[in-house]
This record gives sequence, structure tokens and C-alpha cells, in this order.
Amino acid sequence: MNDFMSLSTLYVNKKMKIYKLTKTLLASAALAIGLSQVALADGALQEILSSGKLKVGTTGDWNPMTMKDPATNSYTGYDIDVMTALAADLDVEVEFVPTDWKTLVNGVVSGKYHLTGSASIKASRAKVAGFSSSYFSLATVPLTLKKNADRFGSWADLDNADVVVAATLGTTQEDQVKRFFPNAEHKIVEAPARDFQEVLAGRADAHITSNVEAYKLVEKFPEMMIVPVAEARARTPVAMLLPQSDQVWLNFVNTWIELKTESGFFTELGRKWKLNN
Repeated sequence: MNDFMSLSTLYVNKKMKIYKLTKTLLASAALAIGLSQVALADGALQEILSSGKLKVGTTGDWNPMTMKDPATNSYTGYDIDVMTALAADLDVEVEFVPTDWKTLVNGVVSGKYHLTGSASIKASRAKVAGFSSSYFSLATVPLTLKKNADRFGSWADLDNADVVVAATLGTTQEDQVKRFFPNAEHKIVEAPARDFQEVLAGRADAHITSNVEAYKLVEKFPEMMIVPVAEARARTPVAMLLPQSDQVWLNFVNTWIELKTESGFFTELGRKWKLNN
């Protein structure tokens, strides 16, 4: 009889432990679901729809992607058209938030803006921020003054100790200039200064930039030329930077990009801004 009572007591205690454990697990699951719902409610998409405003970080110094007119404090460019269309489809206003290349990622991470305009996809940025699907690709080319045409005709001609090659701090080209020209002198300038200005002023022999900007620079400054290299380097997809952990917002933007791609929106916009020269 005593043995039976002991076994019964053990059985009841075991059942009680299982019951308590189950309650604990269910409570934990409920808490996790609740937290996820809070996260969803506080996400960028909900904030944009609630506030009626889409905040976009843009540098305003990358022709033809984003250009700021200081006189009117307004922006024009490929990126500006993209973000204006995104805001229209969200049925909200767009607000362009000034930033620069060295703080572009930090602005997304800190919540200063909901996303950025076009940025080259690279691992260092992806460590802390998310990237949308890519909708355009670019490549890097070197530029110099036309008076240097006989001096520079290839990538190798620029990789010499007596050559000064400029790049802008925080850009993809800052990393590239060190890789492409290990033997040259590197002149890294900080925004609002730009690398091409160093070439125009004679403080650098050349600089590197995206092919889309290069075409605009030689159009604007007739004294400049693209170095006639055999081929452009570092072909890179570009995308928007978004908060890394906000999957709802990321999914929405990627869906929007896919729909706009299928409709021909990005193709037509590329023609408008002559990105395929």
C-alpha cells in the first residue's frame, strides 16, 4: 500500500511539473508573439503610413542620381524620381533628408530616414544595414584632364608613385582607389568637397567615379576626359539601404521594385537620365 502511494505521489508530482513547464512555454510563446506584433506596429512601413511621410536619405552630390540646388534647397535626379514614385504609390509625401557618404549607413541604422537612394552594394555596409533588391548596375572609370591624354591611357599608367589619385571619403571609390592604385598617392577628400574638384584644381592627377557620373562630368567640364581604359572595373549593383531587421519594410520595397521593373519604370527612367551611355 505504501509503495502504491509513493508511486502515485511521484506520478502526480511529475504531471504537475509537466503542467507547469507547459504553462511556462505557452507564456513564453505568447510573449514572443506579442513582441513581434509590437515590432510590426512600430516598423517603418506602419510609421510611414501613419505619419503620411516617407523620409529618404540622399547626398545631393551624385549627378545624375541625386543633385541638390542650394538656391531652392530642392533635389533632382534619377534617385529623386524613384523615391517620388515610391511615395506616390504609398500615398504619402516624400521628405529628402540631407546626408553624406560617410554617414549614409548610420542614418539608416539610427532611424534618421526610412531608406536611402541608390548605394553600391558592398559587404561592409551589409554588416549593419539591409539592402533592397538591385535595380541598376554601374562600373568604375578613371577621369583626368584632357591635357594629360598623352600621359594616361590605361589603369596601369595611373598606378605610379608620381601620380595623385583622388576619391571621396565614404564612397565605394575610396576603397577602390587603394586597391586599384597601391603605388600611387591617394588623396581622400571629405564632403561637401568632391574628388573631381581636386583634379580640376590641379591638386590631383586623376580620380575615379561611377561611369554614370563620369559621362555627366565630361559633359559639364569640357577640360575633363575619361581615361580610355580597355574596360571599366568593379561592376557593382546598386540598391536602397534600409533597416536590417525590418523585414516587413524590406519585403514591401522589394515587391515594389519587382512590380516597377516589370512595368518598365526603371528602363524608362534610365533613358530619361541617360544612364546607358
